[in-house]
Amino acid sequence: MNCVQLSGVAVHAGPLVLVKEGYPFCGQVPPLMPVLGMPDVLMEKTAAILLNECVHAAGAQGKIVPVSGWRSRAQQQFIWDDTTQKEGELFALRFVARPGCSEHETGLAIDLALAAEHIDFIRPYFPYDGICGKFRALAAQYGFVMRYTKEKTTITGIACEPWHFRYVGTPHALLMEHNGLCLEEYAVFLRENGPQRCLLSGGREAVVFYLPAQKAYDVQLPQGCVQISGDNAGGFIVTLWQEAARRCGA
Repeated sequence: MNCVQLSGVAVHAGPLVLVKEGYPFCGQVPPLMPVLGMPDVLMEKTAAILLNECVHAAGAQGKIVPVSGWRSRAQQQFIWDDTTQKEGELFALRFVARPGCSEHETGLAIDLALAAEHIDFIRPYFPYDGICGKFRALAAQYGFVMRYTKEKTTITGIACEPWHFRYVGTPHALLMEHNGLCLEEYAVFLRENGPQRCLLSGGREAVVFYLPAQKAYDVQLPQGCVQISGDNAGGFIVTLWQEAARRCGA
């Protein structure tokens, strides 16, 4: 067993942090790398690698292009100010997060577009069918979810954005897709329903459960494949893979 000390500060870090109005991004900028051969579009390294793999698996190289990945706080401020000036604040509130409250600042979000000569930066065209549909069908297997759907607008507070995908990790994307959950609902679902098992490709299994945050406390977890992510909203989501889950008795 491995003793892990969790603190209140750690609740703001990890691939499952909720970032939106009322839940500002308080973590550190992660290591970044370019995606899909675009040196100016960056994502967190693991997310970037898996996005590349997903696009390749869909046979969409050169057909799906990245529009916007990681943004600094200053970049987000410029986009907010520019959109507000050109389109008005009501439009900006629907499609652009306020500085500090954008998922793009985490490095875990990406806006995608169907390749075209002219692409709208704020609302890129990413249809549900064709090559984009193939990407969508594979996205959860690579840890990505369409973050802002029409059905969840009242919960997310953001209009439907078919182009905006968020990396959360494979078991979580699959569990969210299977249970029809958005990120706001996921931690609540785990807290209320207990540990969830998810069968992954290759016969691997993951067990996911929720831990409430305290000022500081020690958690006994098995050695090996364990991930702990804060949710930025008062707790931690723990993932145990394969043998780790069996040793833990989860």
